[in-house]
Amino acid sequence: MTTVARNTTALPTVMALCLSVGAMFSVPTQATEASKTMTSTPDRAESLSSQQLAIPLIAAFMATSDIPKLNAALNQGLDAGLTVSETREVLVQLYAYVGFPRSLNALNELMTVVQARKQRGIEDAPGREPNRAIPVGDELLAAGTANQTKISGGPVKGPVFEFAPVINQFLQTHLFGDIFERDNLDWQSRELATVGALAATPGVESQLRSHMAASLRVGLSAAQLRQVIELLKQHGDAQTAERAHAALTQALAASVK
Repeated sequence: MTTVARNTTALPTVMALCLSVGAMFSVPTQATEASKTMTSTPDRAESLSSQQLAIPLIAAFMATSDIPKLNAALNQGLDAGLTVSETREVLVQLYAYVGFPRSLNALNELMTVVQARKQRGIEDAPGREPNRAIPVGDELLAAGTANQTKISGGPVKGPVFEFAPVINQFLQTHLFGDIFERDNLDWQSRELATVGALAATPGVESQLRSHMAASLRVGLSAAQLRQVIELLKQHGDAQTAERAHAALTQALAASVK
């Protein structure tokens, strides 16, 4: 994520597909695989930046449709230095995990927050739109497949994909292609958002576990993910934090087998 100086003068169907992805991943569990990082991400650190800390809470409150808490989290994120573009991208991406209705409601709340802050004399940094051209056709499929393979730790396969091959095509071309090829939000931030949203969503524990493992692969450290858990414990609810803790414990155990 890029920190920008700020003036603080004062398809529902796709949702279901993406919620299924964690259970379908066939992921290598060797420690060497778990320690790999994306070339596009910073070196592994022991603590999250103030901007990164804001993302899981924004995602969790979006997932639970807790608009008052989402409002507060959005304000905190912008105060911490998230740009409007980065914050908006978090909310756009998460439609694939928690659905269009929640994404649209959250985007509407972000508009309200930005306008209210402007009225108070706060000019939030707009950030930038994606500046890398998104491929189409076979090139999009190839790019999405490469992204999926990096994030999952190996080629994705399994009985569900054999039963319904089109679901993987949707994941590769849309989620890992159209969305993950957008370069106005880095992969660590995207995984922090996904972890926050899935932790707040009962019944998707296997997907949460997969995304904890993916977070390690894109360069987040166990210490940083424990920060996320503590954050969710302090500002979210106990069940959300417990699900996140269990998922990280299982991901770390699998990585050393």
